[in-house]
Amino acid sequence: MLLRIRSRDGLERVTVDGAHITVAELKTIIQSQLRIPVESQTLSTNQNLLLAKSTSDLLQFTDMANPDRPLSSLNISHGSIVFLSYDGERNVRGPSFNPAGSFGRKMTMDDLIAKQMRVTRQENPHCESVSFDRDCADAFQQYVNETLAFAVKRGGFMYGTVLEDKRVEVNFIYEPPQQGTEEVLYILRDEEEEKLVDAIAAGLGMKKVGFIFTQTIMQNKKDYTLSNREVLQAVEFHAESNMEEWVTAVVKLEVSEEGSAAIHFEAFQMSDMCVRLFKEGWFETEIAEGDDPKLSKMKKDVVVGGKDVKEVDNDFFLVVVKILDHQGPLSSTFPIENRTTQVTMRALKSHLNRSPSLPLVKRISDFHLLLFLARFLDLNSDVPALAQCVQAQTAVPEGYKLLINSMAETV
Repeated sequence: MLLRIRSRDGLERVTVDGAHITVAELKTIIQSQLRIPVESQTLSTNQNLLLAKSTSDLLQFTDMANPDRPLSSLNISHGSIVFLSYDGERNVRGPSFNPAGSFGRKMTMDDLIAKQMRVTRQENPHCESVSFDRDCADAFQQYVNETLAFAVKRGGFMYGTVLEDKRVEVNFIYEPPQQGTEEVLYILRDEEEEKLVDAIAAGLGMKKVGFIFTQTIMQNKKDYTLSNREVLQAVEFHAESNMEEWVTAVVKLEVSEEGSAAIHFEAFQMSDMCVRLFKEGWFETEIAEGDDPKLSKMKKDVVVGGKDVKEVDNDFFLVVVKILDHQGPLSSTFPIENRTTQVTMRALKSHLNRSPSLPLVKRISDFHLLLFLARFLDLNSDVPALAQCVQAQTAVPEGYKLLINSMAETV
């Protein structure tokens, strides 16, 4: 049975006899295969282990503290990821390489640039954490699970706020026009629709703060955290944002050997070096069918671990971000844009009639409803004004109230 061990050094693999072995036996195998002493190891199935900064932080992760506990009781099976924190330093095996500037070869300008382009692991993200509004996160994961069955990829842009202490709060997810397959997510961006989304967000005192996407059940059998295609897509949006705190979130369905399934959210930032390499055109953007999905190809050699390489393990570009949740100011009960079912005036009428005793401003406090209304309003004046009513929870002006009610009554 293969297990993936994720530490500050990236993603590595160990081979074990099966899920019947204990935590103590796994630690012994890690010592043998990865050369990390048993006494230095802290293991957990919780990715937040990698954010621990002190001994007291490490002591909070107790799921694998009992050395006699079998892995099967933790739902660990073939391909599962176990997170590892350890004390001390070690040399990690790297890929074979051809050193630039070796005897008999002249150093070129590209060689000299590559010597300066050193890909190292970034330990700390620029944001303290990312917190998801429970309703918007549930609406997204429910659709990809119950309707799409994690058979094709799905994505969206996350909107919210960045607080003074660098905590990112996500309060709604906009799902642009798109086409997903098992391996590839094509975002078919609609500039006019995105202008409406940004105007609504501005009126709500929010902005675009990240990108979220799913991995399919077929991908779950692969040996990577993010594929090379996913790294390229994620860093493209990160670079476009020009935001230090930009977050990339992944939603996946993990199935154990016993057949039980659980939905997991993971959050990352693309490293500063990853964003720089993308902006400066170092990434090979054409991916061939036979390319290893866990490696990103560079157009020129870069230095990784003192070695010149053209392929970089994707994990070098990922910085883990702690995930929290909260109850935000918006609901997510109105039908969501760009899904399989078209949103109609009947949906508006049904939504407004669901809670007739509530003030209108409460009933329209839903981003997806505001986006539906925005298609019939002026982008520069009406859209921000209506969104500002929702933000402040003030009474909707009579003119907008008449317009919204008349739209609902056209059914």
